[in-house]
Parts: sequence; structure tokens; C-alpha cells
Amino acid sequence: MGQGVIASVTPGHVYVHAPFCARRCSYCDFAVTVDARPPVEAWLTALSRELDGVMRARGWPRLQLDTIYVGGGTPSLFGAGAIGGLAAVLGQKADWDSGAVEWTAEANPERFEQDLADDWLAAGVNRLSMGAQTFDPDILVWMGRLHGVDGPAKAFAAARSAGFENISIDLIFGLPERFARDWAADLERALELNPDHVSLYGLTAEAATPLGRWVAEGREHMPREERYEEEYLLAAERLTGAGYVHYEVSNFARPGRESRHNGAYWTDAAWIGLGPGAHSSVPPERWWNVRDWAEYRARLHEGTSPVEDRENVGGESRILEEAWLGLRTRSGVTPANRAQCDLLDVWVLRGLAEHTGTGATRLTANGWLVLDTLAVTYAEASHHQVAGTGRC
Repeated sequence: MGQGVIASVTPGHVYVHAPFCARRCSYCDFAVTVDARPPVEAWLTALSRELDGVMRARGWPRLQLDTIYVGGGTPSLFGAGAIGGLAAVLGQKADWDSGAVEWTAEANPERFEQDLADDWLAAGVNRLSMGAQTFDPDILVWMGRLHGVDGPAKAFAAARSAGFENISIDLIFGLPERFARDWAADLERALELNPDHVSLYGLTAEAATPLGRWVAEGREHMPREERYEEEYLLAAERLTGAGYVHYEVSNFARPGRESRHNGAYWTDAAWIGLGPGAHSSVPPERWWNVRDWAEYRARLHEGTSPVEDRENVGGESRILEEAWLGLRTRSGVTPANRAQCDLLDVWVLRGLAEHTGTGATRLTANGWLVLDTLAVTYAEASHHQVAGTGRC
């Protein structure tokens, strides 16, 4: 595919993008094509060609996978047989231990029924990410979601009946204040489903989305910063009070149910992404594909690379990213010099962080609200030349 062989570490994680949705949600900025009848065979063929090209270009004989993640888009829109077909495509170039791999697939409640649950489990999927977002009927309509208020409960029931023991649920907070949305009630409805994992997403108005256009035209207004903070902190309080570990800025899990795939991103492991808009990382190199499905498919059909661009992350960018990645998880950071040590002590006094007792310091929920600012400050302190002593 026009690239020479590049020696590099072999990744143990793969992300596969399923780019089709029956409808685009009002806030969605993902690489999505609206098509209620996805061309599954064309998708699998394109993925196979991309994987083959990446393997040859990088000089990898085979992959040994620890995690697989199928995101979208709406993977559950593809119907029975698609995930089995994907397993066959990946199996041409990769191996994984079915008893040890974490294989996640995203699902929308309205597209996840008993037959699909059985099909996915038989194909090897063992973790679900269920896109509930809210239980408010008016907001579901505003978002463009197709499942009703009872959709998540029915999808959870189908998944549990099939034998899924690891299910995550997505919730969105920080909605426009004109909605009298009861965020506490949404949290309680989610907890009633007894999910193994909860992911929170603060609503953003990306320019290319319908929501972004509504905000730009003054037809919609994002919430006050105070409301965003209040809802985030309430979620942290309710979920940790229910026994979930707040292990990353936006993620909560029952002990042992933390997302291993996402953990690969946060620890800067090597992974490859397949499909339109998918990103790959083999540090220090990163590359990403074109977002448009038609262009992605055409390039692979012609035998050319679907990669849109690539970069090497180093220098100041690398220092900042290491600070940001370290601070976003419960593992925290270990200071390397006196300036960083003193900075962390100040954060602890302000309630933004806590010392772990093992030499590391991690952010609290209040600290995670200002993660980006703290990461910049911590990265700048890395240039201090005086080494730390004791805990530092």
C-alpha cells in the first residue's frame, strides 16, 4: 500500500470502527454514515484489506491480541453474523486467547435483542458498552436517539439472559438548562440496571454537528459551567457511594471491571485502528484514516492506503501528553523533581489531589474537573532541574 517495511513494536490491542448509523444524533461528531442497512460484506472486505496492508507495511508476522474493541457508529445495527465475520477477518492476521481477551462491542438499546446477544457471545464478544445516554423521553427525542425510556432495561435483560457478565452503560451530562432534566434520577435508573461499568460524557457542541449549528445560531444554549461541575460531582458521589471505583476521569467500574482496552490508550500502549476515521499508535508514531466511508472503501479497493495523515509525538508535546495521561487515571503520577512534588502538595491542600501512600499522587473528582489546566502546569514543572528527595 505504498509504504516500506517499518520495524516497530507489535501492538496487542485493536480498535475496529463500524461507521454506520440509522440516524445521526444531534451531538455526534464521529465518522458516521447514515445507512439503516449497512453493507456488511463491503465493510469486512475493506477491513481485511486494511489489516493486510498494515501488517505488510509494518513487517508484523502476526498479532497477539489482549483486547478488541468494536465501536461506532452502531455495531449492533449490523445484525447477526457481522461480528463472526469480523472474527474471521482478524483471525487471518491475529491470535487471541478466548478465555483471556477483553472483546468489547458497542450497542444501542433499540438494536440489541436476544438473538443478537446470543450471536455476539458465540462470536467471542464478552463485554458490552450500552449507549443509554439518558432516561428522559423528551431528551431522547432531542438527541435523536431511537430507543425509548425502557430500551436500556430490555437490552440489559437480553444481554444477561445470553450470559454477558460485563456490561458498561454510557450517560451524558451537562445538557442545556432549558431541559428540566433530573440528573439524579438518570443516575438512579442506571444503577437499577446494575451495570458493571459506567462511562460519563459531558455534552460538547462540536462545530460540525447539528448541536454545534444550533448553538452558533443562538437556537440552543449550553449549560453554565457551575451546572456542569455540579452534575459531574454528583455522579462521582452517587457512583462511588454505590461501590464503583472512580478509576479514570470519566469512568467508574466495579472492582476488576475496569476497561482494559481504554487502559491501553491511557498508558500509551501500542494499538492499531481499522476503519474510517480510526487512529493507530505505535509510540512515538501515530496515524489516522480518512473519515469518509466511501473514500476509505475506494482507496482500499484501489490498493492504496486509507491513512489520511501521521505524526511523531515528541518534545514538549510528549511531555504534556505524559502529564495528561498520568493525571487522568487513578494510578496518578510520581513526581520527578522538587517543583513537581511541591506542586502536588499544593493540589492536595486545595482538595484537587490526594497522596496514595505509595509515592504517587492522583487527582480527586474536583481535580479532574480542571484536568487540562493541571496537566499543563505539571508538565511545565518537569523542566525544573532540582531532583526531589524522600517522597519525591
